[in-house]
Amino acid sequence: MTQATLPQQPLAFDLLAPEASRNPHPLLHALRAEQPVHWSPQLQGWVITRHADICQALKAPELVAGPMTMQFERIPEETRRELRPLRDSVNMWMGHTTTEDHLRFQTLLKRYFTPRTVEDFRPRIQALTDTLLDASAKKGAVDLVSDLAIPLPSMVIAEMLGVPLTDEHMLQRWSRDLAAIFSTADVQQLFRSQKSVLEMTEYMRGVLSRYRRAPDSGNVLEVFLRAQDEGLVSEEEILANCVLLLFAGHETTARLISRGMALLFNHPEQLARLREEPALIAQAVEEMLRYGDIAPMITRVSVAQVEIEGQKIAPHQLMYVMLAAANRDPAVFPDPDRFDITRKPGRHVAFGFGSFYCLGAALARLEAQVFFETLLRRFPQVRPAQGTTAVWETRNFLSQDLLALPVEL
Repeated sequence: MTQATLPQQPLAFDLLAPEASRNPHPLLHALRAEQPVHWSPQLQGWVITRHADICQALKAPELVAGPMTMQFERIPEETRRELRPLRDSVNMWMGHTTTEDHLRFQTLLKRYFTPRTVEDFRPRIQALTDTLLDASAKKGAVDLVSDLAIPLPSMVIAEMLGVPLTDEHMLQRWSRDLAAIFSTADVQQLFRSQKSVLEMTEYMRGVLSRYRRAPDSGNVLEVFLRAQDEGLVSEEEILANCVLLLFAGHETTARLISRGMALLFNHPEQLARLREEPALIAQAVEEMLRYGDIAPMITRVSVAQVEIEGQKIAPHQLMYVMLAAANRDPAVFPDPDRFDITRKPGRHVAFGFGSFYCLGAALARLEAQVFFETLLRRFPQVRPAQGTTAVWETRNFLSQDLLALPVEL
């Protein structure tokens, strides 16, 4: 990155403080109020916090998808060469390619992620949810994260990828390893990530071959194969984006379900209201998306000079687009730090904005709605397990991951 045009007398904000990761919103509110386009010497990049500026940034042609693998630059050159297969795969992911390639894949996948296709999955999502809850009911006490929130979306994405549910446990393991690509500079973990990427690539190569011989499957591979026949994509691009679909289709929905349940437990009056009025579930899911920091941040890089909120940003600058801050901007959301399932759905950006809006947003919403409706109907007294606490872990700045949420049904 080149040296930025720094604002005079920049304010000091410690974005790497542990307390900021545990609860980033006081800091994000301060940034938004005092310096909404902030140069961070710690991050060597710009931090954007206002809703209006973030919507501008996500539409601006001068800003392109930021590097998902920035931590690779902090490891020795020889090790980077050894991790080349991992980087090559990630560099073919939709959203991490050039704008033209991103739009090419987005247009392609819109053939599959239609409102009708998503709605047609409702009976299957319902059946999978019931199966998971049946197994949980026999135990009485379960970890909502590992027993429910992770398996449900991973089984849904397995079916979309044409993977037998008997192999779904492998998808979960691969997905866990993939998370390290974005959050750690631990070289050994990156090598495990690479191993999983290569394993899944070869596994999906076999699945792809089977469906090539037996078309009309109705899953997303059929769309990919038709596009390959039309000369729109290569097989390696298909395989790389199958890996992406596994991670993106699993991770975001699992976070939505687990964090959404934690929010309801932390706001018992809202949980009681939802039990009494299940018609509010769709609104409740939107509030979980807005309030719950499901996707707290994305990065962008300037390819030409761009001006945001009066600040001129030179080419080749890194930008941290704080979706979590936009979703609590008081200019857009009254009383933004209040979790309110009756709030009218607003213009939250939990799934991005513009051409980078998440194609799987409707599917994630549907999975969460089916899950919460079914859970509260079948187990209206669901509660945190006695003598236990939720387990959180800091994996990146200004955010935490929910690793465990013990519950009693």
